Amino acid sequence: MEVIFLNDKYAGTRDCVATIGFFDGVHRGHQFLVRRVMERADKRRLSSAVVTFDRHPREVLGVGDRPKMLSTLEERFERLNECGLDFCFVVPFNREVSMLSAYDFMRKILREQLNVRELVIGYDNRFGHNRAEDFDDYVAFGKEMGMEVTGCAPLEGENLHISSSAIRRHLAEGEVELANKCLGYAYTLTGRVESGEHEGQKMGFPTANIHVDDAGKMIPVRGVYAVEVRIENEEIPRFGMMNIGKRPTFGDKPTTLEVHVIGFEGNLYGKRLSVSFIQRLRDERAFGSPAQLAEQLKRDEQEVLKILNADI
Repeated sequence: MEVIFLNDKYAGTRDCVATIGFFDGVHRGHQFLVRRVMERADKRRLSSAVVTFDRHPREVLGVGDRPKMLSTLEERFERLNECGLDFCFVVPFNREVSMLSAYDFMRKILREQLNVRELVIGYDNRFGHNRAEDFDDYVAFGKEMGMEVTGCAPLEGENLHISSSAIRRHLAEGEVELANKCLGYAYTLTGRVESGEHEGQKMGFPTANIHVDDAGKMIPVRGVYAVEVRIENEEIPRFGMMNIGKRPTFGDKPTTLEVHVIGFEGNLYGKRLSVSFIQRLRDERAFGSPAQLAEQLKRDEQEVLKILNADI
């Protein structure tokens, strides 16, 4: 997939079938929509493309709180690339773009710049200034411009509502299994290991204190989790347990993200880790002593190995 950041001088050279959206998380609903785009592109022998934005609209408009993101821009590219698309066009979202009506966006950007011959619209998608128009308007605008506009029904089955906001709710409630079911993959945080207070090491459970790359990334609710850990330059993920919280056994500390990589021996400081959440084990709580916490960590470790079907 070729990623192209648009500017005023760019003019696409290949006709394409495209869809438009922010695609936070590139969840199963997004994947379903992208497959529809690719099917239409294949049938018409055109290129397949998505049109997305470099930042969340609320970040520019200041309307409401900007939601925590399920994916960084680079992670969106990676997930969209896995879908098999030909192009990802990235529109720099600014005040000027925010003021474009749906008609002007379709004409100036989709038709004149990107040569979109067919626009596939998700069932609940609205775009343009104030989202004033609806699907019937898009169809009418497209006819005037020589652009076919088709709709895409929602992904159905499994009695599961799939949306970025629903996934955020699941993560906020610790329901990582439901979040993963909606995503179609395990929710993942990536960051670099920083020095901590070494309390885990003293108990026989050394932990890596992770500073997440993007401060805007959604962090699951506090608690203990079974996770898979990918260490930079390693192909095969390792098993681990992560604690998100304030370590109340040692006093009320600032919130940290600490992962114990089961069976790992070595120095992780400065390395980048990707932590994929599999299941939440329990709430974080204060223990009467570090020894009591260590006993609980032994039980947690056995539970993690059971969940991950690991033999270590």
